[in-house]
Amino acid sequence: MQSRRRIRDYGIKIGELKTGVRNAITDVQGVKVGHVTLLDEAKKTGVTAVLPHEGNIFKEKVFAASHVINGFGKSTGLVQIEELGTLETPIILTNTLSVGMAFDSLVDYMLETNEDIGDTTGTVNPVICECNDGRINDIRGKHIKKEHIFKAILSADVDFEEGAVGAGTGMCCYGLKGGIGTSSRDIELDNGNFTVGVLALTNFGEKKDLLVDGEPIGREIICMDQALINEEDRGSVIIIIATDLPMTHRQLKRMCKRAVVGLSRTGSYISNGSGDVVLGFTTKNRMNHYTNDPLMPLDMLHENYMDYVFRGVKEATEESVLNALVTSDAMVDRKGIQRESLSQYMK
Repeated sequence: MQSRRRIRDYGIKIGELKTGVRNAITDVQGVKVGHVTLLDEAKKTGVTAVLPHEGNIFKEKVFAASHVINGFGKSTGLVQIEELGTLETPIILTNTLSVGMAFDSLVDYMLETNEDIGDTTGTVNPVICECNDGRINDIRGKHIKKEHIFKAILSADVDFEEGAVGAGTGMCCYGLKGGIGTSSRDIELDNGNFTVGVLALTNFGEKKDLLVDGEPIGREIICMDQALINEEDRGSVIIIIATDLPMTHRQLKRMCKRAVVGLSRTGSYISNGSGDVVLGFTTKNRMNHYTNDPLMPLDMLHENYMDYVFRGVKEATEESVLNALVTSDAMVDRKGIQRESLSQYMK
């Protein structure tokens, strides 16, 4: 994936299931991720795009569901996903005050690639998720522009960077430098091998609560460096879950709910001011926008095997958060506070 050391490079193995080849959300075939990073004295922000598959997502929608753990957020598109159970655009992650620009830009992208939208067929449901990077970034400057949204989508690939990149550039997590992290788990069944992949945009938590594989690392960090302050949790986290298991909207929603277990394993208690949103989709079950057949065949995972998915989501979510923390470079916030990388405190 990249040259930066990930949490496993420090000898820490999260969970018991095997990871995918990249240990990333892109281990789910067809899924791609792209970043645009804006980084100078004032601009410390960016865009991350998650593409569910390589085809036309509007014409070949994927089954999807969302779960709002705590609703202090400004995401768009989740209402229609919950009503219809499908995702029909790339997922765009960015900062809170750039949601409007991202929405308009994603609409433009979809109109350019689909001449029928708003003409011979209905409109489109752009999906934008956000976290507030205002502690580090000049968020009032609204630096994200249309070209950044397009570039993130068009640059998406199976290999991508973690840490202080894309939408994660200006994020803080557990009082340290947050950002983008990812992980995956193999699900081995009798009739084939499948994958659950997670991507996390991390911007939450109090330093004293940070756990690394159950160890109270946050408290140890505070003891090691008395100059570090412990702030109240006013952040957010966006969790994107992809799988190639055949699942229904109801099953995907059940899957999304298990991300909270992985977050709790890192120390989160889901604070009052935190916007914690989970969005999950499967690349297996797809719905064609145009069809002459009123019935469509549908595969689904038997409920008796859902525990494999739940465990995979828990493990991959926990590891994604930790990967975001150790791969993010230290950065000074707008108040002059040094946001250290977790890697500084790892042996």
